[in-house]
Formats: sequence, C-alpha cells, structure tokens
Amino acid sequence: MAENTVRTEAQTAAPTGTRTLIHGIMVVRAVAAGASSLRSVVEATGLSRSTAHRLIQALRVERFLRENADGSLQLGPALIELGFQALDSVSLQTIAHPILVDLAQQAKDTVHLAVEDSGMALYLDKIHGTRGIEIRSWIGARMPLTYTGIGKALLIDSPERWRGQYVQDRNLTGRDPEHDYADESAFSAAMAKFAKQGFAYDLEENEPGVRCVSAPVRDGRGKTVAAISVSAALPFMPPKRMKALGPVVVDAAARISAELGYHTSKNDSID
Repeated sequence: MAENTVRTEAQTAAPTGTRTLIHGIMVVRAVAAGASSLRSVVEATGLSRSTAHRLIQALRVERFLRENADGSLQLGPALIELGFQALDSVSLQTIAHPILVDLAQQAKDTVHLAVEDSGMALYLDKIHGTRGIEIRSWIGARMPLTYTGIGKALLIDSPERWRGQYVQDRNLTGRDPEHDYADESAFSAAMAKFAKQGFAYDLEENEPGVRCVSAPVRDGRGKTVAAISVSAALPFMPPKRMKALGPVVVDAAARISAELGYHTSKNDSID
C-alpha cells in the first residue's frame, strides 16, 4: 500500500509531459516482475486498461516488449541491447571510488578494491585511513586469494574452489605465515562461516599485525566481480570490532553492486 501511495504521489508530482514516460517505465517494470498480460499489467500498475494497452503496443513497436505466440508479454530485445551498452560503459573503479572514500572516512582505516585476475587478487584502488598507519599494499599488487580477506570475499560464492585454491596457494614459494589455517578442511570450514555471514576476515595471514574485513561485489547476474575490504593494525581490529564492521562493509559492497545492476534484495541476510 505504501509503495502504491508513493507511486501515485510521484505520478501526480510529475509534469504532464513526463507522465507518459513514467507510465511506460511502470509497464516495463511490471512485465519484468512477471506481468504477462494486459490484465496483469493493469493490476500491477494501476493504469487504465486503455492507457496500458496503448503503452504496451508502443513498447512492442520499439522492441522494449515482445508478444509471444500465445499472447503473453516478455521483455524485448531492445532492453538486452541497451543493457550490454550500459555494461560496457561502466567503470568499476569510477563507480566504487566515492563509496570507498565514504567507507574509509567512516571506518578511519584503509580500504581496498580488488578483482580476481589469473587466480590472484588484483588491487584496483586503495583509500588510506586517517590513523596514520601504512598498510603494505598498492594499486596493481597481486596477492594469493586465500591469504587475503579480499581474496576470500572473491571466493565466497565458489565453495567448489575453496579446498583446491587453498592447496594451490600453499604451493607458492616465499610464503610461510605465522597465522594460517591448519589445512584445506579448516580453511573450507572457515569459508563456510564467511559465506553464511556474508563477509570474510583476514586474521594476519597476509601481513603480520594486520587484519581486515571484506565483502563481495556482485553484478546484475549475481556474479561476484570484485571485493572490498577494510584493513587495520591489530590494536584497531579486535574480534568485537571486526564483527561490527561486517555489516558496514557489506552495505558499502551492496551500494557498489546496486550500481552494477545487482538487486540488493538478493543479498544474503547477515546472522
């Protein structure tokens, strides 16, 4: 009821010349939500039957809607074309940067953005915290996925990779961290907990004295395409604060995900 009230108020407030556009968008959204007939579009939008019929016909001509052989409505190919064009024009760094800045100011600690590249976490952005503590990382750096919090967030939706990636990363030369999981089973169990809560931890596996909280960024298909993290020196990352930071980092990741077309309602709940 509240949604319908807001919708009605928005329609009333809109200049007359824009109402047709708003109504057309309402029709497209209704079909996207499952309305497949004139009657169901009318029920979903509150438009008159004649207005809904006129808009459906216009949207069919412009290929924003299609009518199947049985008369049911579906989204049309023009939306697919525009979707790919929009996706091509998106710059992950550009979208994420102001959100990362907000997160760094809120947390007062260093914030990172990374993507997976050839089985490694590739850092794309870094926002320094305000505590005057330098985290040993840089844009362009590559880190093994299972040693870093941000790498674990990149893996959080891929349980079939947890064990194998752990073993692969432990075969790398030059790494023998003081803090690490006992074996792939212990790592997999930890990842299962991270997946359930929606965010991951780095408990000094990557850098002694540094902990971080991280969360995945997803695109419109629900695929994990990046991750973000908040990193700080051990005195500023006791367990209680790490748990409290989790929802904050998840919220920032969700904001970036929404800009990439991900519906935040799909996000896992945080226990």
